[in-house]
Amino acid sequence: MKALLINGSPHRRGCTYTALGGVETGLQEEGVQADIMWLGTATISGCQACGKCKATGRCYINDVVNEVLEDLENYDAIVFGTPVHYAAASGAITSFMDRLFHAGNAKLFVGKPAAAVVSCRRGGASATFDQLNKYFTISNMMVVGSQYWNQVHGTSPEEVLRDEEGMQTMRTLGRNMAWLMKCIEAGKNEGITFPVAEDAIMTNFIR
Repeated sequence: MKALLINGSPHRRGCTYTALGGVETGLQEEGVQADIMWLGTATISGCQACGKCKATGRCYINDVVNEVLEDLENYDAIVFGTPVHYAAASGAITSFMDRLFHAGNAKLFVGKPAAAVVSCRRGGASATFDQLNKYFTISNMMVVGSQYWNQVHGTSPEEVLRDEEGMQTMRTLGRNMAWLMKCIEAGKNEGITFPVAEDAIMTNFIR
């Protein structure tokens, strides 16, 4: 079993990476392979609402979004990590997730465990955490929790490592995710499948 951990910080090995490293430790302790991927510093365009992805399952902007979409079938769980910018996720990971979830077909996400990890100096962590969780709960994903909200505090990797409760929360998150992944796999072996979806009903308030 494999989990993909996505680092949405402009710093390759900064505070967000350090937090994801704690999740990686928890996963590996339970025998799950964890791959940390950095989105990088290249510009990630926001969704242009062209609708072309609905026919192809890929975004017409050929960048890191499509790279991840092409590889997601190889992963059983996903963790998204971001620093807190103005009480919200980084612009890079926001644009990335907007396009990833809009372009990807349902089978890439449905039933998979997912989690958000946020890193902040002092405040804004819970608002950012809520923001990222909304992608999962609209996509039939299984949101994984920990002993506290998935956040760490610090202005440097060294300070994050001194946030003992935060790093313990990360390791616990990794172990919890591994446990859920194993439960899902055991269920599949017993013939337990994900519920069959009804035909989608879409309504609005214009009559």
